[in-house]
Amino acid sequence: MRNSYTTIQGDTWDLIAYKLWGSEHLFPLLVEANQKYKDVYIFSGDITLVVPEIDTAIYVERPDWLGEEDEL
Repeated sequence: MRNSYTTIQGDTWDLIAYKLWGSEHLFPLLVEANQKYKDVYIFSGDITLVVPEIDTAIYVERPDWLGEEDEL
């Protein structure tokens, strides 16, 4: 697993989380590790973010508060 990610113009927290871990729902972990950029919503290019090491097996793919996909 990488410990840094360099943004490209237009990246968002959820898009980066999806690229790294396959789930946009894990973006709060990125924000927590990169407090300096917590108020950024759309990134410019060439910003280096810290990528925390996480065990993606312990996180659910879809948060409970969203309900089941087949309920949509």
